Amino acid sequence: MPSIKQFQVTFDCAEPERVARFWCEVLGYVVPPPPKGFVTWDDYERSLPAEEQGSWFACTDPSGVGPRLYFQRVPEGKVVKNRVHLCVRVGTGLLGEERLAALEAECARLLPLGAVRVRLLYDGGDDSCIVMQDIEGNEFCLD
Repeated sequence: MPSIKQFQVTFDCAEPERVARFWCEVLGYVVPPPPKGFVTWDDYERSLPAEEQGSWFACTDPSGVGPRLYFQRVPEGKVVKNRVHLCVRVGTGLLGEERLAALEAECARLLPLGAVRVRLLYDGGDDSCIVMQDIEGNEFCLD
């Protein structure tokens, strides 16, 4: 059986475009061009029935390496801890205080975007991470 080479990560959320734009900032992702025949995403949205407007949004890795992120509107809010979460790899290859400094610097960059710091998991070595939440409360780690 061949292995899958591409996949998409889907987020359930209340405000797809808002959450997608947050993750664009976190990961350096971009909003892809609007569908063929539309100059802007707003033009595309206006072409949809009212109940479908704002129901989804997506962003992509401009290098083409990372997975596409897809955000879909759902009626219910987040209630419990995520079963799956993203680990944003900012400290790869760093150890001890140097690793911790990189994690703290990235945390400081994300807080003004609306991220929330939950806690530092610090072991003094290679496995430290900062648990955070995005603008709708979805957990992710800086590691």
